[in-house]
Amino acid sequence: DVAGKWRYRAYERQDDALEGADFVIISILPGTFDEMQSDVHTPEAFGVYQSVGDTTGPGGLIRAVRTLPVFFELGSEIERLCPNAFVINYTNPMAMCMMALYRAYPGIRAHGCCHEVFGTQKFLAAILAERGHPDIPREDIKVSPIGINHFTWLNSARWGNMDLFPVYREYADAHHATGFGTAACDQTDLNASFFSSNQRVKMDLFRRFGLIAAAGDRHLAEFCPGNWYLRSPEEARAMGFNLTPVSYRKQQLAERLARAARLRSGEEKMELQQTGEEGYLQMRALLGLSEMVTNVNLPNGGQVQNLPLGLVVETNATFNMGGVRPVMAGELPPTIHALTVKVADNYITTVDACYRGDLAAIFPAFVNDPLMAPLSLSQSEALFAEMIKSTAHCLKHYDLSFLR
Repeated sequence: DVAGKWRYRAYERQDDALEGADFVIISILPGTFDEMQSDVHTPEAFGVYQSVGDTTGPGGLIRAVRTLPVFFELGSEIERLCPNAFVINYTNPMAMCMMALYRAYPGIRAHGCCHEVFGTQKFLAAILAERGHPDIPREDIKVSPIGINHFTWLNSARWGNMDLFPVYREYADAHHATGFGTAACDQTDLNASFFSSNQRVKMDLFRRFGLIAAAGDRHLAEFCPGNWYLRSPEEARAMGFNLTPVSYRKQQLAERLARAARLRSGEEKMELQQTGEEGYLQMRALLGLSEMVTNVNLPNGGQVQNLPLGLVVETNATFNMGGVRPVMAGELPPTIHALTVKVADNYITTVDACYRGDLAAIFPAFVNDPLMAPLSLSQSEALFAEMIKSTAHCLKHYDLSFLR
């Protein structure tokens, strides 16, 4: 049992759910996994491989085309029905979704949550455990994130008075070729976890660029040129991570729906346990019941000094009754900045084009993506047209005449 009294109500109309809300939590799948299957797997026929396909790369951009109109509408509805609500977004592509909310309603009080930095804190705690410091909660690893969602870096990491950069450097030098933990699973086995990695990409990037890459390897690889880590599924597996097939996501969905049916019927009893998400802690802080500092996604107001203003970036922020205030994180080093700003420019182009309903204007961002570099312009045009046609039934907000 849960202490306290709860009332849960499901509404058929979005307006009824938003009316007078204090908090709005957004966690949606744009379209279905059938559309995501095209996002992820259609580019493979052109030799372009994606390990996730929901944030950047050709799949992430086409996902944005479906998703952003929903977020433009949500932003406008929040302004009309609950303008003072705190909005917490979990939906990908995180940065572009957040930029859409602020484009629709500049005064919105919205931030985006992602747990990828948490995984890096846990990895650092695991390294410390191997050095004789077991059972360190990841919250005790104090970090300073900087970057954009899923291509986030740490320019500071400490445990107590210990600077963890020398510790991490020693570990990465010793383990970058073999990785951490178990090897990535065989992609022919759908019972295995397609979300696993052994941190080789993370360690390789650290040894090359000097900051701790703070997302999972599957995400990090997609922000880099395709010939670094994603030339083929075999090379990805050799680096200790997996390309997550949409068939596996469909299998997971079927299993979750079956479990939901068992819970509804009473055949299975729900066990309450912590999820690791921080949303409820953030809400407590915003209600004045506590204070906290954690990583979130907010429009850049200078917290990342050398990325465009207004671009949604990921840094720490303070939460208290006064709201959410970003922590200044400094500048990205030139080499990391060069990788990041290319994707950032693509995000800005895509959000603007989607806002105007001009799908043709998204193509420059599509062809400029790092994973698209091996393709000719004609190949890129053919792939873009094929991917748009695959999801056209979800694109009622756009003029599709350019495809004819």
